[in-house]
Amino acid sequence: MDPDEFERIAQEAFDALPARFKTSIDNVRIVIEESPDQSVARRKGGSGTLLLGLYEGIPLSKRGTAYGMYPSVPDKITLYRKNIEAVGGSQGEIRARIREVLIHEIAHHFGMSEEEIRRAGY
Repeated sequence: MDPDEFERIAQEAFDALPARFKTSIDNVRIVIEESPDQSVARRKGGSGTLLLGLYEGIPLSKRGTAYGMYPSVPDKITLYRKNIEAVGGSQGEIRARIREVLIHEIAHHFGMSEEEIRRAGY
């Protein structure tokens, strides 16, 4: 899939989120990278696992009252294009996987654990 098409689909997935979620997302940037570098893949993906996305930051549930009183680096959600495409099939399946991974990583931003996200179906 063309990188621009992938980005367009990711933007559509974000735009389709319910307003109550979009307006609650705070200080986050969403980026698309081809694939994770080796250190991230080893640290987060483990052996035999394709890392599809990654949330890095301070979840909303962990931010104290001092958060934002000083400049804060934005949280980061990364979607790994080649890995998502590798587990997808048709363009429709890739589109669904982009949405799923994006929602999964946004759930981490809201403070959900991996187990909670999996129970919710993502």
